[in-house]
Amino acid sequence: MSDKDHLKWFRASTPYINTHREKTFVFFLGGEAIMHDNFVNVLNDIALLNSLGVRQVIIHGADPQIEQSLGYEEWPFSVSGSGSVHITPPAIFPMILAAVDSAKGKLEAGLSRGHAAMHSEMLVTSGNFVKAKPIGIKDGVDHHHTGTTRSINRSAIETQLANNAIVLISSSGHSPSGETFVLDERELAHDVAAALSAEKLIYFSSEDGIQDKNGKLINELTKDQIPSVSDPADQKLADLTISACLEGVNRCHVISYERDGALLEELFTRDGSGTQIVEESYEQLRVATADDVAGILELISPLEQDGILVKRSRELIESEVDHFKIIERDGMIVACAALYPFEGKGELACLATHPDYRNDNRGELLLQRIEADAKKLGLASLFVLTTQAAHWFVDRGFEEQSIDVLPEARKSLYNYQRNSKYLQKNI
Repeated sequence: MSDKDHLKWFRASTPYINTHREKTFVFFLGGEAIMHDNFVNVLNDIALLNSLGVRQVIIHGADPQIEQSLGYEEWPFSVSGSGSVHITPPAIFPMILAAVDSAKGKLEAGLSRGHAAMHSEMLVTSGNFVKAKPIGIKDGVDHHHTGTTRSINRSAIETQLANNAIVLISSSGHSPSGETFVLDERELAHDVAAALSAEKLIYFSSEDGIQDKNGKLINELTKDQIPSVSDPADQKLADLTISACLEGVNRCHVISYERDGALLEELFTRDGSGTQIVEESYEQLRVATADDVAGILELISPLEQDGILVKRSRELIESEVDHFKIIERDGMIVACAALYPFEGKGELACLATHPDYRNDNRGELLLQRIEADAKKLGLASLFVLTTQAAHWFVDRGFEEQSIDVLPEARKSLYNYQRNSKYLQKNI
């Protein structure tokens, strides 16, 4: 990336910097991430977020550390319809706690190096923030020191966050009677994020994100799309993140701990690096308002300069904005189209898509919406006037016809110098 590209990226990240400031992010870092070569870069990026005013809670795992600590011993588990659950008998319990503490120590040391590299002061704190309860005997199996979350001390965590501390939480908790239980670290991250009503819950994974049945990265995942996830590990993350969204977390993410810069790319670019999980899509097709005029002009201006679209003034767009439908992606207008009724026909005008988003079906979605709106208005057909996109419309059922069939009110506005083709589709 050139210096100019870096400057462009930095300027484009400004809205995200302002949006994320003073927000609470909950991270899950598994033991595999802690052992990976890119771990130091992940922590440097977390330190950077701290310097930008992001409030951070980190829940860490320790599976590989536990495996190493147990040696030839096995950490048994039970299997039920809801998945597998570890069984933690007294004989191996001290070794598991020691491995969890080892992972925590490496994470604390890494964060200390991270804030030193940023030349900033950063406090990392931990404490008895999680109350646990035993799973007990389930389906005839005693799970001993394996437990689940009883409660999260939200006020204590928020007090630490208000002091600009990064809160570090291990995958264990204590019961009111003083017993200690090992918790599922991924479920714990969900529980903490939900208890805090966090802005974001971010899981670090060995993959770039959640993949569909064909192994393709899912950029955005909603509840309705969960059936498209087939990998069991991904299914668990999908279920946990969707559940977190339903419980008050604004957005969840699954990103790679192996790829340098994945966290910053996910948080400070429009398309991110991994999978974003939301209750409803953050890309919306909706009616345009007066607040969208600037975005529409920014979108269509390059096409007007190239002669693809007829030039429209700000005043014209402002007066006709209620004719427009837009697709908005995370605050940016990426596509638009307008519908103008003329004598029983509707003109589809100003259909435009941002060049970064032309390989998907946004133009198709707008066409379908305009057709539906035209039907509601009782219009019998749609027509377009185009100089360069005739083939696109023909592929979607439009037929070229003579300019003579233009509605009279529209024919008086026709620019014969542009020599646009007239295409019509009965609806």
